[in-house]
Amino acid sequence: MAEKVEYTEDSIKSLDWKEHIRLRPGMYIGKLGDGSAHDDGIYVLVKEVMDNCIDEHMMGYGKTIQVKVGDHRVEVRDYGRGIPLGKVVDCVSKINTGGKYDSSAFQKSVGLNGVGTKAVNALSTYFRVQSFRDGETKMAEFNAGNITLDSPVEKSEQRNGTKITFEPDASVFKNYHFIPEYLDNLIWNYAFLNAGLTINFNGQKYHSENGLKDLLAKKTDVESQRYPIIHLKGEDIEIALTHSNQYGEEYYSFVNGQNTTQGGTHLAAFREAVVKVVRDFYKKDYDAADIRASIVGAIAVRVQEPVFESQTKTKLGSLTVVPEGATMRTFVLDFLRKSLDDYLHKNSETADALLKRILQSERERKDIAGIKKLANERAKKANLHNKKLRDCRLHFDDKKGDEDKKNGTMLFITEGDSASGSITKSRDVQTQAVFSLRGKPFNCFGSTKKVVYENEEFNLLQHALNIEDGIEGLRYRKIVIATDADVDGMHIRLLLMTYFLQFFPEVVKNGHLFILETPLFRVRNKKETIYCYSDEERQKAIAKLGNKPEITRFKGLGEISPEEFGEFIGEDIRLEPVILNKDTKVEQLLKFYMGKNTPDRQNFIIEKLRVEKDLVEEVA
Repeated sequence: MAEKVEYTEDSIKSLDWKEHIRLRPGMYIGKLGDGSAHDDGIYVLVKEVMDNCIDEHMMGYGKTIQVKVGDHRVEVRDYGRGIPLGKVVDCVSKINTGGKYDSSAFQKSVGLNGVGTKAVNALSTYFRVQSFRDGETKMAEFNAGNITLDSPVEKSEQRNGTKITFEPDASVFKNYHFIPEYLDNLIWNYAFLNAGLTINFNGQKYHSENGLKDLLAKKTDVESQRYPIIHLKGEDIEIALTHSNQYGEEYYSFVNGQNTTQGGTHLAAFREAVVKVVRDFYKKDYDAADIRASIVGAIAVRVQEPVFESQTKTKLGSLTVVPEGATMRTFVLDFLRKSLDDYLHKNSETADALLKRILQSERERKDIAGIKKLANERAKKANLHNKKLRDCRLHFDDKKGDEDKKNGTMLFITEGDSASGSITKSRDVQTQAVFSLRGKPFNCFGSTKKVVYENEEFNLLQHALNIEDGIEGLRYRKIVIATDADVDGMHIRLLLMTYFLQFFPEVVKNGHLFILETPLFRVRNKKETIYCYSDEERQKAIAKLGNKPEITRFKGLGEISPEEFGEFIGEDIRLEPVILNKDTKVEQLLKFYMGKNTPDRQNFIIEKLRVEKDLVEEVA
């Protein structure tokens, strides 16, 4: 019987704002993370500060924003109106204090609850706010939300605006680091959604004149577009779309400038509306999957009072109401029913190209229908006792459960029994699953999706991940390729990356694919053990321990004991995200590295080859 606990007045505790944020940071910024995922907390902190600058720009104040991000410090300076000097401290340190509750001052802004910058303040070891307004300035500094400096109002010759500087707390965001590609994507999204705005980020200029059309132009290459990008703009709504040659559906959705990475009612309405309009235009009841296959689309809406499903604003809720009391579904459908239909009538070449893409998808779907049915039946039988999968108890797509834990779910894809055995014994059975490969996977470059169903291993993998019909039901937040750091291991990495890029590119583009970094060396003496992930770390460890420590070189995952492995896949796990650069052309990339162009690759290797003599000269 459980021990009884007294419930008295002493059991009731009141936390002030900063204590509550630091105790439950997930309520305010989502998951914490170390920066290896695009939605980790450190990027949410940057975004919360940037959102205030964007709101100023939307209201017509300030056409330029200066952003500087170093290893651990972030500086953001806008040229808006500046926080009223008498409220500078309150605006960053008192919950539910802000200027956005009065709709006449801020209309259709991103943040309305007065929490954003307070969360940044509470979760930073250094936070500095300075407002410039009408020839005067006021500055304050904080440490973990506690004020350390409150300067008086002084004269200033600087332009109006606000400057915020902060350093995320390393005790909250453990081993964190900013990944440039994630910041680059974040800044570009702000530029695309605010045509005419200029953001100077670490010395580079970000500017867009054509909004979402520019966004899709960067996300796709002209050669893969089946027809020129359709760009439609209306009152409080903007849409861009095209079809490509890739598998799957790819969407980018925004509300009031906020990137809703998990979609919501506006994205669901967009997907539904495209199908309805296309069917009506061609007067034929095409399968929805054939219409949306290979689509690349973007939608941005602005509403007076958006209702998000969480403080991090990644998914628009169903309670959001658009002008005149319409639902988001009817608002989007009515807009596309007129504008997209008009566009297709006026642009017959685009309409013909769209029809060809739909008919091609229809043929491909029917071509693999038979093998797909058989493969799925095999997969169902295998799932009853899938020897390849050691599943975990919690999943990313579970309707209930702790959000932080669901965001921590991951599937390790390993090579061979020895590696999978070590991970299986040392993993967290609540959130970590293991899928074991049998040798090297098939090189699927240039193959149709039929191969995914014909190849038992590929078919079982897609069923384990639950991504056959898209990533909405993805069972693990992170898909981790865990292979040896040798030539064979690198080859298996390439083959798996080819599989995802070829057939499930949205997995990569949405930041779900990672590489597990495991130590190359163990350096130890009788008192201390240091695991090293590079030769540079090895040299530092030797210097630190001194007196000829014992050095072990790990050649494969199977050589690492389960006890040791537990240290590498726990709290201090090192994951390298697989990121597609904005200039990366997937088709060209795969063709060069995985296609049958051996002479080209040979020439590339010969040109880049460095022999031992060259390396010695470089060191000298």
